[in-house]
Amino acid sequence: MRDFRGMQVWHKAHALTLDVYRATNVFPREEVFGLTSQMRRASSSIPANIAEGCGRGGDGEFGRFLQIAMGSASELEYHLLLAHALGYLDDKTHTSLETQVVEIKRMLTGLLRRLGTDR
Repeated sequence: MRDFRGMQVWHKAHALTLDVYRATNVFPREEVFGLTSQMRRASSSIPANIAEGCGRGGDGEFGRFLQIAMGSASELEYHLLLAHALGYLDDKTHTSLETQVVEIKRMLTGLLRRLGTDR
């Protein structure tokens, strides 16, 4: 069993989630059950799946949860593009959040390669 709190990728994913929550606080009210909710769920799914994978036995199971986290990161990446295109995120916020997502995806890819579960 791994301690997710000791993983840099988990810390970065957790920080991203907090930033997404802050950024979506200013979205229009009509998006509360739409884009706001989807972005928050996708972002929080990344560190949650890393944590859950750490609690599982074996590299294979850990890798499966890292792949789910990767999927959530890709989903969030699209939602960020959509929110920016709709004018809900300014350029600076969008760039900051996108940069964080890309870094997390790179870190997850590296972990998956090391585990040999990147197929």
